[in-house]
Amino acid sequence: MSRIGKMPIGIAKGVDVKIDGSLVSVKGPKGALSQALPSGISAQLAEGQLLVTRLNDSKTQKALHGLSRALLANCVTGVSDGFFKKLEIHGVGYSAELKGKTVLFKLGYSHPINFPVPDGIEIKVERSNITVSGCDRQQVGQTAAEIRALRKPDVYKQKGIRYAGEHLRKKAGKAGGK
Repeated sequence: MSRIGKMPIGIAKGVDVKIDGSLVSVKGPKGALSQALPSGISAQLAEGQLLVTRLNDSKTQKALHGLSRALLANCVTGVSDGFFKKLEIHGVGYSAELKGKTVLFKLGYSHPINFPVPDGIEIKVERSNITVSGCDRQQVGQTAAEIRALRKPDVYKQKGIRYAGEHLRKKAGKAGGK
């Protein structure tokens, strides 16, 4: 069996899990998510835990077993605790401010950039730090990646938007030769 797939998923208090055929719905204090299971993969509730099983030992079933278990575990964690990504803005004159459901970025271009906040995502801006949070792990990561792509970090001047803790290797510019 898959090492990840056979591990049970602990369900926290306040989280409600409903299994309807191949669709697993999870509700909690942070929101509600649902995950469709591929054919041959099933889920059962047993003693406050969610178990994922597969139909046979084919190569694709083994691969989908661990994937399905990981996606369901992300759903349970997301509705109970939530996920977040932190970003930092580096650069003179670079800034961000939250205006309703949009974030206004000033990133050294000739124009400001309006970034609409997707549904299910919460963005907090404090000086040069941006926190993207929500219950859907994939959506949080995708939104953070889209914000980072507005002005990728420059390896020569160390300016741009980067993930918190991301280390940039500073490159030397042109060497003044003789």
